[in-house]
Amino acid sequence: MSKENKVRIYNRLFFKLYINYAVMLLVTAVLICLIFMKLYMDMTMERSLKELEYQAQVVSEITQEYIISEKINAFKNDIGRIEKVNDWDIWIVSNPMADNPMSYDMETSNTYEDFKAIPELSEYVELLDTTFNGQPVRREKYYDQIDERETIAVAYPIKMNNEVVGTVIVKQPFEEQPEIVSNSLYLIVLSSVVALGISFIIVIIFATELSLPISRMRVTALELAAGNYKIKTGINRNDEIGDLAKTVDILSEKLLENEIERQKLDQMRLDFFANVSHELRTPITVIRAYAETLADGVVKDPGTVEQYYNRMLAECKSMERLVGDLLTLSKMQNPDFAIEKEPVNVRQIFDDIIRSAGAIAKKKSISIELVNDDPVLMMLGDYDRLRQMFMVILDNAIKFSEENKTVHINLSKSDKIIVSIKDEGIGIAPADLENIFEKFYKSNLRQNESGTGLGLAIAKQIALKHDGKIEVYSTPGEGTEFIFYFPPYELEAQ
Repeated sequence: MSKENKVRIYNRLFFKLYINYAVMLLVTAVLICLIFMKLYMDMTMERSLKELEYQAQVVSEITQEYIISEKINAFKNDIGRIEKVNDWDIWIVSNPMADNPMSYDMETSNTYEDFKAIPELSEYVELLDTTFNGQPVRREKYYDQIDERETIAVAYPIKMNNEVVGTVIVKQPFEEQPEIVSNSLYLIVLSSVVALGISFIIVIIFATELSLPISRMRVTALELAAGNYKIKTGINRNDEIGDLAKTVDILSEKLLENEIERQKLDQMRLDFFANVSHELRTPITVIRAYAETLADGVVKDPGTVEQYYNRMLAECKSMERLVGDLLTLSKMQNPDFAIEKEPVNVRQIFDDIIRSAGAIAKKKSISIELVNDDPVLMMLGDYDRLRQMFMVILDNAIKFSEENKTVHINLSKSDKIIVSIKDEGIGIAPADLENIFEKFYKSNLRQNESGTGLGLAIAKQIALKHDGKIEVYSTPGEGTEFIFYFPPYELEAQ
């Protein structure tokens, strides 16, 4: 079992928790990194373009001033200094479509026709056309074929007397981004590594809190499988794991109860076979002894032979009665056996059994008194089974009563039909009272010599089949009372 219980590291709960947590953390870090870079690049681009647009506007205003003053050399010198200081490329292009275009001497790059003719400059024609219409225009990061680097550009119109006479194009390299992104990635990776280290400690604590109770429940389950039903998890938590542990403990209790019940049933089965064997052994031994005696011719006297035959017949009848009682009890204890019920008058049953028991009672000068104010006490049941049940109790009442005593029978009705059979006999000892309904249970009294020990067990099963209940009260030397409770049958309901 030890080899089967070993769990590989990658199948352990801790490992799975940590891997899932680490993957989740890494995915989150990557997403944050991507979102950060996207936002940063967008913000940097927007900020750079706004700043470049503002500078292009300033250059446009400066150009307007120089156009008015016609200081061409000073203008070109100032533009050159601005380009050098800011690492910009500033192009001043005249608008050939204007009514009064600015002087070509003011241009700091090729003419509009050159832009259209030279392939490297053709990509800027669209910027010129847009600004010639009076609208400033931006161009986000692109690869400049002239400078052979990533660049951003802004074109701004130059106006004189509400006419666009030219355009300012300001270009700026956009290469500082990779370094910033690299630094950001480094910080994100570093923070992810630190977070993974911290998460390792957190997962250890969390996995321990989670895996230890599960391991204890696993050990408990293995013990239960091995037959140790007294074991408990010992886990007391107010969460789902605690609920699961309580369920395992409840299962343990139920299995223990079932095991105890099974042992009782096994013992009852063994006792049953032992009792049956014992009850059958005696009459069979007697019959065999008499049969061997007769077969060997030891007994010749006709009277003695007849006596032997009568004794053998009596033992056969005793075994027949025992087998019949066993079959009846087995049938009553079968959950699938259903009694065919019909409306029965309990008073009629007792009128019948009193007549049958009268002869037995008369031999001992025992009187039977029946008290019943209502001649009709209806219930649903099997007449013959109910008669058998009450006859067992009445027969015992007569059997265990001394001569010249009285057996009292009281029939009444409230929410239940109540039947009381009380004798004035020797009573039942407290130690025997709780066992009188067990199969083959017989006291050592001489009155029980001929009994099978099944009568009261059969009576109880018949009562249960009729949804009834039996209570027994007894005082040694004073008598015993059996009280039956049955649900009534109302004729008005039909």
